[in-house]
Amino acid sequence: MSARVLIDRTVATSEDMHALGVELARLLRAGDLLVLTGPLGAGKTTLTRGIGDGLEVRGPVTSPTFVLARTHPSLVAGVPLVHVDAYRLSSALELDDLDIDFARSVVVVEWGGGMLDGVAESWLEIEIVRPTGASEGDADPESDADEPRTVTVTGFGPRWLS
Repeated sequence: MSARVLIDRTVATSEDMHALGVELARLLRAGDLLVLTGPLGAGKTTLTRGIGDGLEVRGPVTSPTFVLARTHPSLVAGVPLVHVDAYRLSSALELDDLDIDFARSVVVVEWGGGMLDGVAESWLEIEIVRPTGASEGDADPESDADEPRTVTVTGFGPRWLS
């Protein structure tokens, strides 16, 4: 499948990660799927919180680790945000059991790499890389300590290749 890098930048702080999410939200519409990868504490939830703020959804947007998926309705008659944490899921079938409305929502899936084949014709993969030496074990997933990260947003499918 063809791909196109849409964004490749260094994000210095958690505020900048949030701002990138707000920026991304301006590009999104119903049916868009985003797959986030990166180690614990990389900023996946902070980025998603920014997307939620940009879409003007009901919050707060927090990690759905224990509930697996959380829907945030729009406050402005816009598109809802569905935030999924696939870390504890073992297969695409388990993801399918969540009965997510992919067609009428913006869906952000943390830890979803390899589980979403065939779900959408087009999607964004967002990879967040922490600096060398940043230990996953030392990171609090909600703290997103201010250290630079590299964020690469790659578009797949016809929606993002035109």
